[in-house]
Amino acid sequence: MSAARVVVVTGGTRGIGLGLSRELLARGHQVAVCARSQASIDEGVTVLRAGLADPGRVLGLVTDVSDRAAVQALWDAVSAHFGRVDLWINNAGLSAPRGPLVAQLPATVDAVVQTNLIGAFNGSAIAQAGMAEQAGGGWIWNMEGFGSRGEHQPGMATYGASKRAVHYLTEALVKDAKGTPVKVGFLSPGIVATDLLVGDYAGDPEGFEKVRRVFNILGDRVETVTPWLVDQMLGATKHGTRVAWLTKPKAMGRFMSAGFRKRDIFATGEA
Repeated sequence: MSAARVVVVTGGTRGIGLGLSRELLARGHQVAVCARSQASIDEGVTVLRAGLADPGRVLGLVTDVSDRAAVQALWDAVSAHFGRVDLWINNAGLSAPRGPLVAQLPATVDAVVQTNLIGAFNGSAIAQAGMAEQAGGGWIWNMEGFGSRGEHQPGMATYGASKRAVHYLTEALVKDAKGTPVKVGFLSPGIVATDLLVGDYAGDPEGFEKVRRVFNILGDRVETVTPWLVDQMLGATKHGTRVAWLTKPKAMGRFMSAGFRKRDIFATGEA
């Protein structure tokens, strides 16, 4: 579809969200991003507007995605500014330092669940209601992560449980929205070198070094993954589509060729 679309990317000022936003703008679309602080909005919007002939194609708004009223205000502001919302990407996410659940601070667990799960609930509900009322409907995309499809590792209870719940939520939305003008999809970026990934090992540099080799085999950088993800989302037509970058065959191929290909996805300039 060549016509410009209006896209909301929650958590769109850093990491994968920022990468998705940049690729959408590069393809001529209009993008609204949200973050929890004005400083993050200012920084992200500055990056996204750099080099654009029309800076008005970028809108940034402070939004707490765990607050349903705030998410509704985001929808209302974007609709008023651009006239509609064609794609809503529930990307905002938090992780927690790896470790046993008993060692996780209650505030950390609450923040992860509120952002990853409640944020996806709120974004999905608001977008589904709004898109059902506009001509042509729209697409809701929910971001998968470790745990979404039943993966398990020690120390990942908080993040993994939140993402498993988001997967169930998305499956339910696919059923709920069947036969309506609103389509729902799963977005799976795989392992991407972001501050979220590195932050999982905050305070555990030895643990990070143990898994770094695997990350360098299976992982990629934001600028490698996001162009493909955006093209797949924009080209999707089937309700319930799952867009997945790291498939099992790709992972197997990566492991088989690991001895012949040296990569460091955490180094500047690695593609």
